[in-house]
Amino acid sequence: MSKILKLSQSSNTDNSQIANDKDNKTQAYLMLGFVIFLYVFMFYNFWNYSKFYLPEAASAHGDDYDTLMFISIGLIMVVQLITQFLLYFFAYKYKGEKGKKALFYADNDKLEFIWTIIPVIVLAGLIIYGLFTWSDIMNVEEDNDAMVVEIYAYQFGWKVRYSGEDNTLGKANVRFIEGVNTLGVDKSDSYAKDDKIASELHLPVDKQVLFKFRSQDVLHSAYFPFFRAQMNVVPGMITQFSFTPTITSEEMRNSDYMVEKVQEINEIRKERSKELVAQGDLALEPYDFEYYLLCNKICGVSHYNMQMKIVVESEEDFNKWMEEQEAFGTTMAKQEEKK
Repeated sequence: MSKILKLSQSSNTDNSQIANDKDNKTQAYLMLGFVIFLYVFMFYNFWNYSKFYLPEAASAHGDDYDTLMFISIGLIMVVQLITQFLLYFFAYKYKGEKGKKALFYADNDKLEFIWTIIPVIVLAGLIIYGLFTWSDIMNVEEDNDAMVVEIYAYQFGWKVRYSGEDNTLGKANVRFIEGVNTLGVDKSDSYAKDDKIASELHLPVDKQVLFKFRSQDVLHSAYFPFFRAQMNVVPGMITQFSFTPTITSEEMRNSDYMVEKVQEINEIRKERSKELVAQGDLALEPYDFEYYLLCNKICGVSHYNMQMKIVVESEEDFNKWMEEQEAFGTTMAKQEEKK
């Protein structure tokens, strides 16, 4: 095809491999056109896909986290707008032209200083601000009545263990896993008797929660997107994170943002259900918003399915739910009776 193209060209066609003024001008206009396209595409994406942002944070520290995030994005955008414009504009302005000779410019200490010190100052400020924000989030003084909760990870699911009235978790080790004792809680530890194990995480609103994370097998990562929290769950050690939920599940479900999003999702599911029913499959169930704990580490083939429902509710509703949960000591006693 290349040979046919060459043969089809007239004898006056310039087939040299050296760029001429016309080639340089074409490339210069392409550079200018590309940076315009880049900006249009970028602003279009920000406008069109901003709906996929998470809503307001549902934890006390979430506003600090979001502020740091948007400051970082803002700085990146300013630098990107300036540097991309200069890069492509200069390619257009200083395009090769016959008779124009490029200036040989060895170095300039003043320019080197400017474009070194400005990024240093900006990045140092951003890093220091980030460290202070991280310190404020991670080193929160624990209330005396902060609720202690263990999040237990395994392939491929989560379990939650609540400390009982003593607000102290009993000792646990994977070596103690046996029968219904799937979390390896130490039966001989008196603090473990009133612990309560559940498959759903319930939290009272506006009450500080201290999470203790433990893994049975591989490295997992406990990810609470709506609460702006994440912590690695490491085999053989206990990691911890603390936050205070501030928005109940019901309040988030009824927010304007979430009502609109749920409606949009259900419209998509409705159309998809028509296709499934036509193929003889079952229709999709309508979606309703819930908080979820997710795993943010690729921990195996069923990693995608590793999630646990989170319910943030009033303290009264939380206490009522807790009363319905069976204490670990009671569960063990029943197992002994069966034996």
